[in-house]
Amino acid sequence: MALQALQSSGVAFRRILSHFPEELSLAFAYGSGVYRQAGPSSNQKKAMLDFVFTVDDPVAWHSKNLKKNWSHYSFLKVLGPKIITSIQNNYGAGVYYNPLIMCDSKLIKYGVISTGILIEDLLNWNTLYIAGRLQKPVVKIIAMNENVALRAALDKNLKSAVTAAFLMLPESFSEEDLFTMIAGLSYSGDLRMVVGENKAKVMDIVKPNIAHFRELYGHILQDNPQVVYKIQQGRLEIDKSPEGQFTQLLALPKTLQQEIHNIMDPPGKNRDVEETLFQLANDPDCGDIVHLGLLAIVRPSSLRQSTKGIFTAGMKKSLIYSSQKLHKMWKGWLRKTF
Repeated sequence: MALQALQSSGVAFRRILSHFPEELSLAFAYGSGVYRQAGPSSNQKKAMLDFVFTVDDPVAWHSKNLKKNWSHYSFLKVLGPKIITSIQNNYGAGVYYNPLIMCDSKLIKYGVISTGILIEDLLNWNTLYIAGRLQKPVVKIIAMNENVALRAALDKNLKSAVTAAFLMLPESFSEEDLFTMIAGLSYSGDLRMVVGENKAKVMDIVKPNIAHFRELYGHILQDNPQVVYKIQQGRLEIDKSPEGQFTQLLALPKTLQQEIHNIMDPPGKNRDVEETLFQLANDPDCGDIVHLGLLAIVRPSSLRQSTKGIFTAGMKKSLIYSSQKLHKMWKGWLRKTF
């Protein structure tokens, strides 16, 4: 159900996809060019279209794409597909972006990520970079093969988002509170929210898309035994007992559990992760510690990915792209101030 809610088709998107090598395990478009958002990103016709292509064999895919779309790449193209793949996999968040590309009369940006690295991020939240984008219903899945592990990981990512949000919310809250918390998970500590992105971005995503969030997460909420979901009133109640919170903490992705453990485990204690989570379940600051754990994942990965983007995009495109982001932030600040 959650996966079906993410899936959608579009003739224009498939036309764009036809300009690239076909060997994709998953291709999706996301952002303000796909779904309506409030604020300075709200003009869909002018917005750049953002894509992510997931590939089983990045070396083979880049090799074919270099032949078809040599001009898309920065100076790194002269190093060949193996070096490009090494940069893609081993630096930043495991994704290689080519921005500001004219394709089928549309301005696009596309990222390439290996299927294995995406599955790991969806399951464990190693970087929350692409996994975070797939937690928001501003995604149109254009192509997807029959990869059972990938499909299961996409569903697990949505359930993990709900669990993490529950731990940072009070006992009773609204649907909008929940969806705002989910939408903000992958922005916790993100460099783009300090410099470059409109700081009202989370609310701009949530407010016009409440129905889409409900479609994406509704069955997860209805099937969760720890939640009382009053659909008609748009309200939820969650078990905030130590036992309930411990169950939720045990269901968190492994990387987030480890970051929480690193924050709470003082030198010399040498407790295991489960002991730390049990202690946290009884702590009134549980939600704050979970938030700090998210910061510890997102902040370094977003910083490394932004730095990597200077090289993968090239200096000229990086300056143009950064100026566009700063312009959006400025417009968002003016809207908030006046």
